[in-house]
Amino acid sequence: MNTPTLSRPVDRREFLKLTGLAGGGLALAFYIRSGPAAQAAATSEFAPNAFIRIAPSGAVTIVSKQPEMGQGVKTSLPMIIAEQLEVPWQGITIEQGDFDQQKFGNQSAGGSTSTPNNYDNFHLLGATVRTMLVEAAAQTWGVPASECRAENAAVIHRSGKSLKYGQLVAKASTLPVPDKAAVTLKAPKDYKLLGKRIPQVDTKAIVTGAPLFGIDVKLPGMLYAVYEKCPAFGGKVVSANLDQIKTLPGVKDAFILEGSGKVKELVPGVAIVADSTWAAFSARRQLKVTWDEGKVAGESWDTFVAEARQKAAQPGGRSLRKDGNPDAALAGAAKVVQAEYLYPFISHANLEPQNTTARWKDGVMEVWSPTQVPGAGASMVSRVLKIPENKIVLHITRAGGGFGRRISADFLVEAAAIAQKVNAPVKLTWSREDDLKHDHYRPGGIHFLKGGVDAKGKVVAWKNHFFTFGEGGSPGSGGNLSGDEFPGRWIPNFQSEQTMFETGWPMGPWRAPGSCVFAWVFHSFIDELAHAGGRDPLELRLELLGDKDMMPNSGGGTKGGAAGGYNVARMRNVLKFAAEKFGWGKKKYAKGQGAGLAFHFSHRGYIAQVAEVTVSKDGQLKVDRFVSACDIGAQVVNLSGAENQVEGSVVDGLGTLLTQELNIERGRVTQSNFTDYPLIRITEAPIKIETYFLKTDNPTTGLGEPALPPVAPAICNAIFAATGKRVRQMPLSRTDLRWA
Repeated sequence: MNTPTLSRPVDRREFLKLTGLAGGGLALAFYIRSGPAAQAAATSEFAPNAFIRIAPSGAVTIVSKQPEMGQGVKTSLPMIIAEQLEVPWQGITIEQGDFDQQKFGNQSAGGSTSTPNNYDNFHLLGATVRTMLVEAAAQTWGVPASECRAENAAVIHRSGKSLKYGQLVAKASTLPVPDKAAVTLKAPKDYKLLGKRIPQVDTKAIVTGAPLFGIDVKLPGMLYAVYEKCPAFGGKVVSANLDQIKTLPGVKDAFILEGSGKVKELVPGVAIVADSTWAAFSARRQLKVTWDEGKVAGESWDTFVAEARQKAAQPGGRSLRKDGNPDAALAGAAKVVQAEYLYPFISHANLEPQNTTARWKDGVMEVWSPTQVPGAGASMVSRVLKIPENKIVLHITRAGGGFGRRISADFLVEAAAIAQKVNAPVKLTWSREDDLKHDHYRPGGIHFLKGGVDAKGKVVAWKNHFFTFGEGGSPGSGGNLSGDEFPGRWIPNFQSEQTMFETGWPMGPWRAPGSCVFAWVFHSFIDELAHAGGRDPLELRLELLGDKDMMPNSGGGTKGGAAGGYNVARMRNVLKFAAEKFGWGKKKYAKGQGAGLAFHFSHRGYIAQVAEVTVSKDGQLKVDRFVSACDIGAQVVNLSGAENQVEGSVVDGLGTLLTQELNIERGRVTQSNFTDYPLIRITEAPIKIETYFLKTDNPTTGLGEPALPPVAPAICNAIFAATGKRVRQMPLSRTDLRWA
């Protein structure tokens, strides 16, 4: 990308002011030619910031800085700029920006943050450049800028004369960037692009098989690598038959890497480098390694579950919240419900396995990687391989799925470590077995719940002893339950405790960390209490939420937080909206059919969902209809992208519920491929998915995660309504749904 240079020296304070880095927000990156001394040739592009370039021909290029992994930000974020810039979408070129925090600011993609972190600033970016082009036209004509308007990549004077943007680039390049106060944003009522259905910019490349993903990278003279790690987490290499491996066809080298000493960084292993992927994979099948499996090899999932059940009635290792007197309230309750909810460790199972290409040359490490957090990857390479960060060049490729897995950078540092020892570019490719056995997993958990309702069916008490997993005294990602998690603060007699099992199993964020399982547990148990009290599940939930508009200081455990706390009014409204769109309570069901609902707040999104299911007498489930109601703020950026994210969340949530589980025995995952870790098939997907958006006067947020957590409880609650069978264990394949 061509970046304009400053026409004069800029000190550090001014640089930070210009780029926005001083405030820790998105870098506006106004690397401008400012002042009368700056000259722009007629053949030069107008590039007033790091995101927008306009050529004399009128061609517009917008750079997308966030990693794209199917969530659609490579399309939706440039749409914001294009809207304010007043350029038609057709004909715009979208480029993926390389990793450069000085130029672009934060470039991570995770936690549904890409949209909220960039939304306002990208509006300002586009509007600022439009303002400069209008000013350039006004000066060219010698008229006030107030008499001009921008439209369809041109500036039009009220007299009717016009100049296309390409004709204005030379003049605009000489202008200073206007102050924010001088820039007027388009009003939402005038939007021509935002809120429309726009296809993803990479769709054609994807369907035609054009090279786009990390696994597609090819460099001249490139070699291909595989990396064998101990099947037990944390194990080390004792010895390997390297001499034999080096004699195999196509093999160029084989060597041991000692690792960094951390399970989620560079794990010890054996690298094989060959002249093709096939040669490397073939040689690996003849690799014989003696491992020191370490202490983790003594740990198994079944052992931890048995221990949790043994300790369930004991006080938890840590009190998360205690309000009122839960024991006394339970003793006086009209009905008490007690339940164990259990969910396993699971994998991210990205369809594109982990991969990275790296080249070590002249003291510079150049990397091509499908990473979600390039900054973390560059820092890890620097720390582990002792390379200055300014000697690391990182190209962000499209990722074939992320879901939190590519927030970790272990595969990236593995490729860089191998490349550092090889005099050629090296592409590291994980096998599907690698991906399942060396993932950073969503941690499993066991909840022991007890709740009580009074004679009117009102929830009066709630107790939860939660067993989770972690290392170094801290729960793994997604295993850190907050005492503020709903229904904490809403029930007068409430107790939440947590006991953590210390383990060396690698854990990492999995789509909607924590929320993805807590919503299932808590909204399933709320449903149990509703039925125990003879209450309509919708009515009880609205009663639980209460009549306050805000629950101050709450929402901290819901990944994304909420300004001022949990907005109860938004959740009430979206719950009513979902019930209205579904037609809750208006249909009578025969045995084997039923409807269930759930809601959840996470990652700044308020989502309510209703499922309608049929369960055959032999226990076969079909989701007939699934309705999602979403409050993600004032503006849906790309309607087709937003619908895609919600519908994808529904399918992903159902697939996870149906069959996905990993068993860990002797510190290792026993599953190896999709044969024993099946993903959802198209015949298992819901027959009809409906998605609705409730626009509210709140900041716009992302959709990669908040629509997933309520999926499982809505479906399980519908199953209970249909069959009387309560699902308390994931996956659903563990529950016999047959009914008479």
